[in-house]
Amino acid sequence: MSDLTGSGPGRTGVIHDLGYRHYDGQREGTGAIARTLFVTGLRHAYGLGRSGKSKVMPFLLLGMSVLPAAIVVGVVVLTGLDSLPISYADYTNQTQLLVSLFAAAQAPVLFSRDLRYRSIVLYLARPLAAPIFALMRWFSLTLAVLLFMAVPTLLLFLGAMLAGLDKSDQVTALLKALVLQVLLAMLIAGITGLISSVSLRRGFAVVGSVMALIVLTGVINVVQNIASFEDADSASVAVGLFSPWSLFTGLANAWDAGIETPVQVDGAWVPAYALVALLLVAGCLLGLVARFRKVGSR
Repeated sequence: MSDLTGSGPGRTGVIHDLGYRHYDGQREGTGAIARTLFVTGLRHAYGLGRSGKSKVMPFLLLGMSVLPAAIVVGVVVLTGLDSLPISYADYTNQTQLLVSLFAAAQAPVLFSRDLRYRSIVLYLARPLAAPIFALMRWFSLTLAVLLFMAVPTLLLFLGAMLAGLDKSDQVTALLKALVLQVLLAMLIAGITGLISSVSLRRGFAVVGSVMALIVLTGVINVVQNIASFEDADSASVAVGLFSPWSLFTGLANAWDAGIETPVQVDGAWVPAYALVALLLVAGCLLGLVARFRKVGSR
């Protein structure tokens, strides 16, 4: 069906009825958009719904993280040990390189691509606001990192139950580790997300995240050990405030979660560590919101 827009000899415009079906159903609001954005972000963090090569890195790192836990479980079950050779929280600490690499590699997927290709403008068209977009992306990466840490932790717990270890002690240690992992996942997602939102090129974002999570942590560990050797205990504990991993180990040490630090974290340092961790999370979130607001207003 077509209709001429004019009858004069120079009027050639035509209106075509293409037969598109109108949508008369209920239109879901911001909540549905936010949920979809969160689920999609979580899937993309593990390469689900993307190309095959996008799945290689996250699942390879996850497999490398789970393998030592599976070996520990086998040893405990077969030999009948009366305790796990490593605590749940300390296992996360020992695999911090893998956790950091996972977050550094996947954060640009959630935060850099939309900015680089300017598809963020489409996302931030009404009714989705910039703060909601930033928070949903952060939630997605936080849960992705938490799952990365929790899977081997739960495998260790399963092994402890199969070996007949004391259930009460294991549940208490597991809950402590999971609470600390939630805080750590929030920190890592905030830091890597903020770096990736500023560094639009994936390579720069990965390098920046590696510097913040791996290199900085290594430097702080060296400084803490030197300060401890020189009997500068306060300096050793204070330096731990400047890295998400040292905050994690410090709080785990204070909470008796099975991690040893160069100097015991106690007294007023415990609320200081907790406060700095929460402020760092809040600061990263404010930075993400400000970044996406600025981009969305262009």
